[in-house]
Amino acid sequence: MADIGLFYGTQTGYTQTAAETIQQIFGQDAVDLYDISRVEPSDFEKYSVIIIGCPTWNVGQLQDDWDNFFEQLDEIDFSGKKVAYFGEGDQVGYADSFQDAIGILEEKISEQGGETIGYWSTEGYEFTESKAVRDGKFVGLALDEDNQSDLTDDRIKTWVAQLKQEIGS
Repeated sequence: MADIGLFYGTQTGYTQTAAETIQQIFGQDAVDLYDISRVEPSDFEKYSVIIIGCPTWNVGQLQDDWDNFFEQLDEIDFSGKKVAYFGEGDQVGYADSFQDAIGILEEKISEQGGETIGYWSTEGYEFTESKAVRDGKFVGLALDEDNQSDLTDDRIKTWVAQLKQEIGS
């Protein structure tokens, strides 16, 4: 079993691709991947470090599989767990709800005791509002395949290096 559990939901495949890239950069043996549509709340218990991947869908909504799983988050004790977030969004088409999904999940998981790691700068993005911004930073890595796909790989590499420092690996 790996040290890190990465739980993602995907609609178009972008979030899954990002999850696989994150796993590859950490190392295949370091990260277990889970499609949120196929997990039980008990799957989270195995890990002290968790990465959550969720695109913002429609206008500020969770991706369908995360939406279906959302209430089950109440059954999970995230105390003592470090939790990082990443999401896909469209900062141009949905400037007033960019990355809302990771903000919604971060708020819920923090209420359940999770410690948020992996905050990400809002510099280099053009949006008007986001539920994912806390104290001027995103609660996690913000990706935008629609408008900034050329920045995705470098952003992921930089973020994973940051996470490695924050979790001490």
